[in-house]
Amino acid sequence: MNEKIAVFVSGKGSNAQKIQAFFELDPLIHVVLILSEKQNPYLERWCFEKSVRFSVIDQGRGSDMEHLHAHCSALGIQWIVLAGYLKKIPEGLIELYPGHIINLHPALLPKYGGKGMYGDYVHQAVLAANESQSGITIHLVNKEYDKGEILAQIKINLDDFESLESLRTKIQLIEHLHFPQVIRDYIIKKTTFLDEETTF
Repeated sequence: MNEKIAVFVSGKGSNAQKIQAFFELDPLIHVVLILSEKQNPYLERWCFEKSVRFSVIDQGRGSDMEHLHAHCSALGIQWIVLAGYLKKIPEGLIELYPGHIINLHPALLPKYGGKGMYGDYVHQAVLAANESQSGITIHLVNKEYDKGEILAQIKINLDDFESLESLRTKIQLIEHLHFPQVIRDYIIKKTTFLDEETTF
């Protein structure tokens, strides 16, 4: 088994770094591409030091199936992980990677999902609703925003005087802690199942 992951990012890429670090010595799964929606000199240097390909999506082509697939197919990518990627994944790419695109959402779906619900917009909605809990949802990507099969949810309790900054920090902490392990568990489960199917 030599499973290759591409991580798509739109922001600073802290989750992408945590995922790469988690798999750095893994004998079965490897991060080989970090694909950024915009220029990111810091992340590019970091990728160079880690021998991971760093590529930037051409301007305005963040939802272009052929453009995204060209980056992935050139490196034999089998799995796509969305780590703060803000563009909608085109249906054609989902069809090329069925059950192989994993997303991280910074709330407990099905609440606070859908178009336009990302980052601080999610946290602000959670706080405005006076929720006692929030967390993260790791799920597969399908043709609807945040509607794919849920792989895992990790919950946290909110304080009475929770702020946007404190909630953002709490969510990022559990993202870094749990997202890479859930990715690995799912890939191992999926590939083991496929291997067993081919033995019949």
